[in-house]
Amino acid sequence: MIELIRTNDLVLINVVETLLSEDGIAFFVADNHVSAVEGGIGAFQRRVLVRSDHAPRARRIIAEAGLQAELRDG
Repeated sequence: MIELIRTNDLVLINVVETLLSEDGIAFFVADNHVSAVEGGIGAFQRRVLVRSDHAPRARRIIAEAGLQAELRDG
């Protein structure tokens, strides 16, 4: 799995989930539970992961939505 985004911004996560879902790209949001348990202090960021063979298409979709700056290097 390839990490596309790492953030505490729940709105950004939701937007990315919607973009990927609409294009049929399977994804996984890692660290969802630990981030919620830590009480919102921002110590643990959520990570959006996709299969490596879907990463180029997912990156393109996110960039086309104007979220290029949010993408992790890779």
